[in-house]
Amino acid sequence: MPELPEVEALREYLDEHLTGRVVERVLPLAVSVLKTYDPPPTALEGQPAGAVARHGKFLALRIGELHLVTHLARAGWLCWQDALPEQPPRPGKGPLALRVTLEGGGGFDLTEAGTQKRLAVYVVHDPQEVPGIARLGPDPLAEDFDRDAFAALLAGERRQIKGVLRDQSVIAGIGNAYSDEILHAARVSPFKLASSFGEEAVTQLHAAVRGTLREAVGRAHGVAAGKLKAEKKSGLRVHGRAGEPCPVCGDTIRSVSFADSSLEYCPTCQTGGKPLADRRLSRLLK
Repeated sequence: MPELPEVEALREYLDEHLTGRVVERVLPLAVSVLKTYDPPPTALEGQPAGAVARHGKFLALRIGELHLVTHLARAGWLCWQDALPEQPPRPGKGPLALRVTLEGGGGFDLTEAGTQKRLAVYVVHDPQEVPGIARLGPDPLAEDFDRDAFAALLAGERRQIKGVLRDQSVIAGIGNAYSDEILHAARVSPFKLASSFGEEAVTQLHAAVRGTLREAVGRAHGVAAGKLKAEKKSGLRVHGRAGEPCPVCGDTIRSVSFADSSLEYCPTCQTGGKPLADRRLSRLLK
């Protein structure tokens, strides 16, 4: 799933390539992709594109007086093309969900792989009309997201820290991959209760949140949209690397599986050398 660093890189890329261009056509191709119908997508046609904003994992493209907002979900992506095929695509064929063509040639496609269709597109007057944006917590890279603001978010939280970091209503933009990376950098167990953090641990985790995301944004800066997925994977230290040696201590990175995802961690760095229980695996072994 694209998370804050990749979405920020897409925002920068679109700001550079889209701003000032006039939208010629907006063509939805998947029934499930459009979440709003008034204004219709055709209201964007003939309008100039303005600045592109990021809200957590959402992209908001200003077009005329409206905004084309998208959330790429787990398997969605934005594919920029300097030259689009002359033949219009047929609905229901392949991963293509929506195409935006620009006057003078080129444009971009929104695609989604797999069978779970969660890619979402909205046409709104204000991005805050999108429910997912309206409920977002603070952006972890914002100037006012300081250590005290972070501590206030954790105070009284009875959930495990992994879930808190991923909760978009608490902090915007962090998903499964970067929460693993942040917790590894902070040397914290993903199962540690958020309310149990002391003053020093809060400071350490806040630094890991900011440092990990800033580093990832820096790596993604200037990378073409089509290469961002590979760049993200190459920069991850523990997420998706179960069975490999930890780059810090050399211990074997382990995984805990859930119904449709997994987390990765280093026992030596994060859990005092003790492997976490993988409940799904335990059930299979009974």
